[in-house]
Amino acid sequence: MSNDVLRGKVALVTGAAQGIGLASAQAFASEGAAVGLLDINLEAVEGKAAAIQATGGRAMARHCDVRDEASVQDAVAAVGSALGAVNIGMCNAATLTQTASIAEMPLEDWNQALAVNLTGVFLTAKYLIPQMLSAGGGSIIITASQMARVATPQRGPYCATKGALLQLAKVIALEHAGQNIRANTLSPGGIATDRLARQYGDLEKAERDWGPAHPIGRLGQPDEVARAAVYLASDDSRFMTGSDLLIDGGYAAR
Repeated sequence: MSNDVLRGKVALVTGAAQGIGLASAQAFASEGAAVGLLDINLEAVEGKAAAIQATGGRAMARHCDVRDEASVQDAVAAVGSALGAVNIGMCNAATLTQTASIAEMPLEDWNQALAVNLTGVFLTAKYLIPQMLSAGGGSIIITASQMARVATPQRGPYCATKGALLQLAKVIALEHAGQNIRANTLSPGGIATDRLARQYGDLEKAERDWGPAHPIGRLGQPDEVARAAVYLASDDSRFMTGSDLLIDGGYAAR
């Protein structure tokens, strides 16, 4: 892609402090978009937004707790006010629960996964859509997972919420197809992020233990997913809505 495929666009990314969210925000900026970086960790996204600005990009940071409707509404409005009506929205914030079987899963863990992974996307889309209508259209990108298709024992809340996102994107796509608003999911496989490092203890162990589960033979990198996000954000994917784009190293093909 050229380095201006998103020129004139305004993007918003939740969960933008690290990993896929950060890589995608950086990729959007490098392609010419003004970017609002949203995260529950304001200090972290302030530093990332400043780094984008230092390289000549337009970026801003905003605190956002996707579990809280007022927080989401205020953050989306702030980005629209500062940068212009949002026409690219990446709903990326997510959480992992401790591994446990369904019979042993604490209700609070189940509810936390629903609140962040599913309700958080609903709330972000709810307040993004009016911005996109005023902008004449847009692209909603929802970060799902290969685990929306391939179940893993003791990961019930994560698999269930990510699977639900595929259906939510289809509903949004059908509701707004006539208004030039597209909605798609992006489903990464195992990606070498800080969160995965915390889950496994370090990235070397994650690569050793989980990398071979991907037919390509390794974990993915955040920037590899970010390039797919740029595709979904751009007019190159203008005939694509209600779809799921797998970037999973062949994991779901097993």
